Amino acid sequence: MRLTTKGRFAVIAMLDLAMHAQSGAVNLTAISERQRISLSYLEQLFGKLRRAGLVESIRGPGGGYVLSHDAAQINIADIIAAAEDTLDATLCGGNADCQDGTPCLTHDLWANLNKTIDSYLRGITLQCILNQETYRKNSNEQKSSLEQPITLINLH
Repeated sequence: MRLTTKGRFAVIAMLDLAMHAQSGAVNLTAISERQRISLSYLEQLFGKLRRAGLVESIRGPGGGYVLSHDAAQINIADIIAAAEDTLDATLCGGNADCQDGTPCLTHDLWANLNKTIDSYLRGITLQCILNQETYRKNSNEQKSSLEQPITLINLH
């Protein structure tokens, strides 16, 4: 099983889109610049994400992409599935015909791993990650303000 660049970049791009959604449609050039992902690569990914019903395209001036659903309704498993097709640890594609038409000795192990990963990723939405990112930024800002030197005022 491998999570390829397609899946990773799809999640990153969808998070970027969700972060900037409040200001309307987001164009891929902006995502490309912010995330340092090739524009042509993003165009391919967003074609897949659109076909999967995760984003909608807006044409014309001020156009770009918007999420098809609220960020709390889009889970990471669906994003990866749209970009990658499948995330599978078995050698047989889940068909249980790994070894001459029968399951190999470790088929159930890898099939259960697939189920665990899928379940984990289905439990995480874009909103969950956005909340984590907001918390992380706020924590860093608070830590940074605490680390500022204290200026003593001479009262004499």
